[in-house]
Amino acid sequence: MLDYLFIFFVSFLSATILPFGSEAVLLYYANDATLSVVFLWFWASVGNTLGGLTNWLLGLYLVRYEHKKWFPINAETRQKAERLFNRYGIWSLLFTWLPVVGDGIALVSGVFRTPIWYFLPLVLIGKAARYALILWGQHLLSTS
Repeated sequence: MLDYLFIFFVSFLSATILPFGSEAVLLYYANDATLSVVFLWFWASVGNTLGGLTNWLLGLYLVRYEHKKWFPINAETRQKAERLFNRYGIWSLLFTWLPVVGDGIALVSGVFRTPIWYFLPLVLIGKAARYALILWGQHLLSTS
C-alpha cells in the first residue's frame, strides 16, 4: 500500500511547479510483479491531476493581483484572453501532461477562471492517457 501512496505523491509533486519526474518512478514500480499496474496507473493519474489542480488554484489566487503594477497583463486584456481561452482553448487542457508547458497551461487556466467541471475531466483524461501509454510501452518492451 505504501508503494501506491508513494507513486501518488511523486505524481502529485511532478504536476506542480516543482521539477520532479514521475515516469521513472512509475516504471520502476511497474516492474514489481507484486504490484497492480492498474492501481499504479490509477494513483499516478489521480496524483498528477490533483497536482494540476494545485496549479489551477494558484492561478485563481493570482487573479487577485491583476491590478498590481507587476502583474504581467492588465485586467481588460486578461478578461479578453479569458473569454477566448474558455471558448477556444479549453481543449489545451488535454496537454497539461507536457513537461513545463503543461504546468503553465494549468496555471493560466486558473488565471482565466476556467470552470472546474471543464478543467478536471480534461486534465484527468490527458494525464491518464499519458500514463497508460507509458505503461503500455513498457509492457511492449518487456514482452519482446
